[in-house]
Amino acid sequence: MKTARQLLQEKSRQGIFSVAPNATVYQALQLMAEKDIGAVLVMEGERLVGIFSERDYARKVVLQGKTSAGTPIADIMTRRVVFAKPSQTIDDCMAIMSEKRFRHLPVMDDSRVLGVLSITDLVREQIAEQQYLIEQLEHYIHG
Repeated sequence: MKTARQLLQEKSRQGIFSVAPNATVYQALQLMAEKDIGAVLVMEGERLVGIFSERDYARKVVLQGKTSAGTPIADIMTRRVVFAKPSQTIDDCMAIMSEKRFRHLPVMDDSRVLGVLSITDLVREQIAEQQYLIEQLEHYIHG
């Protein structure tokens, strides 16, 4: 089974997309739309201070009557960021995301962000692993 580090290395969409805490929600949404991503990290320099997702937008901006242009990310971001270590397996990452009920998981080595895994990344990898196993079993059965 692959690790979080291995999956990050194979992702076609490379890069860590982030905004500063003083960025507006609108600016974060622009970046998310431009990069076609569902969450963005909130960073002060190299330090991860939060994460902002489409769910945060829906629940903390739209439903509370705030404006995207007038609300700083720091006011609504998720501050307690759950993350995976590079050595954790895809199953470990899936378990974390299922238990905590979110769809984006930063991968961190000590205090350094290596990247973000989405639930889509993990599901694709699990499907590929299952397909490989099925092919190996079919090959074994049919000689």
